Order: sequence, then C-alpha cells, then structure tokens
Amino acid sequence: MDKVMIRLRMSAHDAHYGGDLVDGARMLGLFGDVATELLIRLDGDEGLFVAYDKVEFKAPVYAGDYIEAHGQITHVGNTSRKMEFHAYKVIRGNIDPANPSAAELLEEPILVTYASGTCVTPKDKQRLQQGE
Repeated sequence: MDKVMIRLRMSAHDAHYGGDLVDGARMLGLFGDVATELLIRLDGDEGLFVAYDKVEFKAPVYAGDYIEAHGQITHVGNTSRKMEFHAYKVIRGNIDPANPSAAELLEEPILVTYASGTCVTPKDKQRLQQGE
C-alpha cells in the first residue's frame, strides 16, 4: 500500500494554550489531509473520514516545531479503507528564549501522535480500479 507524508511548521496561529502549546486536534487535521491524499491515490476521490478507532497523544507540540504526518492504508474493503497515522516532531523550534529564531534538527524524530481510523469511498465515487 502507498504511504503518504506531509511536513509543516506549527505557527503561532496553531498555538492554542499557554506556552505556545499546539492543540492535539491540529494533528488530527493533518491526519485528515493525509487520509484524503491516500484516498485520491487509491480511488481517485477524496472519500469521507468515518471514525477514529484510536488516538494517542504521546508528546507535546509547540509553535515553531516541524511536524511530519505519515499515513498508510492497512486494509481495503468494498468501500471502507482502514488507515494508520503517525505524527513526528522532526525539528524543535524556539529552543532558546534569548534567541527566538534558534531551532534544533532532532537526531531521532519524536512520535507526538498515533491514530487509526476508517474512511469510506462510496462505490459510485471510486474512479480508479484497485491496483492501478
């Protein structure tokens, strides 16, 4: 199955709590974008996200951090597509209060969020043949 990854920087606009902490729901939004790309690659349609089976927030995310959101389809049914998602912090931003532009490339990415869920592409919206 295809794997998809997007990388972006969390901005001050993403910070929701004190200390520039980013709301965990922001990671779920990224997973939704990854799921959409996976469905377009598989079905030629954006499909619909039906439900998360599991969501685990593993580490905090702050404004200035760079996040990679990864996803893959783990099972294809008639219309349902089961998926797994991982979000990793790959660059830690704002590491020095005396130097606000200081950042650190992490040697090992930090898992910040894990999730699994199900999407659906109705049969009449599936434009591509499986395996194309």
